[in-house]
Amino acid sequence: MNNLCIDIGYKSIHHHGEELCGDHVEVVEQDENSSVIVLADGLGSGVKASILSTLTSKIISTMMAAGLPIDECVSTMAATLPVCSERGVAYSTFTIMHLIENETIEMIQYDNPHIIMLRDGQNYEYAMAELVLDGKKIFKTTIHLQEGDVFIAMSDGCPYAGTEETLNYNWKREDIIAFMEVMAMNGLTAKNLATLLVDECNKLYGERPGDDTTACVVKVRKREQVNLLFGPPSNPDDVNRMMALFFSKEGKHVICGGTTSSIAANYLGKEMEHLMNKEETDIPPISRIEGVDLVTEGVVTMNRVVEYAKDYVKENELFEQWYFKKNGAALISQILFEEATDINMYIGKAINPAHQNPNLPINFNIKMSLVEDLSKCLKEMGKRVKVSYF
Repeated sequence: MNNLCIDIGYKSIHHHGEELCGDHVEVVEQDENSSVIVLADGLGSGVKASILSTLTSKIISTMMAAGLPIDECVSTMAATLPVCSERGVAYSTFTIMHLIENETIEMIQYDNPHIIMLRDGQNYEYAMAELVLDGKKIFKTTIHLQEGDVFIAMSDGCPYAGTEETLNYNWKREDIIAFMEVMAMNGLTAKNLATLLVDECNKLYGERPGDDTTACVVKVRKREQVNLLFGPPSNPDDVNRMMALFFSKEGKHVICGGTTSSIAANYLGKEMEHLMNKEETDIPPISRIEGVDLVTEGVVTMNRVVEYAKDYVKENELFEQWYFKKNGAALISQILFEEATDINMYIGKAINPAHQNPNLPINFNIKMSLVEDLSKCLKEMGKRVKVSYF
């Protein structure tokens, strides 16, 4: 087994004037290292298109994840989709990315813009075999994965983004390739790459999209472990055990909380240096301990991280608030969202006396809720998360 993992991210915007998006992305995990991703684009826009794309993506992804061949998937889909009363057809285009053991990708494409592949940061032209299934011309490709490979699947709202007032009316495939080659150089996650592409399309539409627009990005990367320590143990006798386990793990080490940081500094025999915020922020300043990658305040900082995490797994509208900042919440977000693939969380259950003031909106239950919410969001991002309580 290799040390590669798959980062998946997508974003959609709907046709101006519609309430629902006619595109749908479905991700089904076969096992820990294999998954099926389907991006479907329903005929037209609005409710009908949304129903068509949702059914298409769910049918195909479920059947393929169960190991059924593509011809059976297409036949079942054709027999299942409702027929449009206006046009007399049941129509949804689709793009399938089948990731196998984090080693191979099988791409099956029908009538959507062809997947853009970047290898070593540059556009990579791959071969496609043409098949005809149930009268549909389908293109199939199998590629052995390498670290750094990026695959960009799109609905046709991407290459046709633009308005008559925009100079680069009808953004072309080669323009998207050039844009994504630059963006991919920055080490961004799949989610952020998809967000930047769709946001750029939205700008070209003058923020009044003329079509449903979706981008789904798959990025191949190495596993990176991060260890997070938050709060002292409920039993003081467990301090040394907790610290030994935390510092014995490979990867970056992040400590949250003033008391927790002091305990860690004493355990390491190091001084803790308090730093001033270099930017205007309502987030408490960070500290520095030799041998620790990041030291922050506790509940207030983590509350903001959870806010960013909840947004990240949905619309990712707060991206600029954490990606370019240097405060504690932003730095934790960068490490957890961008860098980490495997996260070990060591959570102390000691009750902080400072939080028992009834005039303060902080208590033990809120702290535990933050841990649960953060863990849930990180798992939705595709991270492996292990939480240990002390």
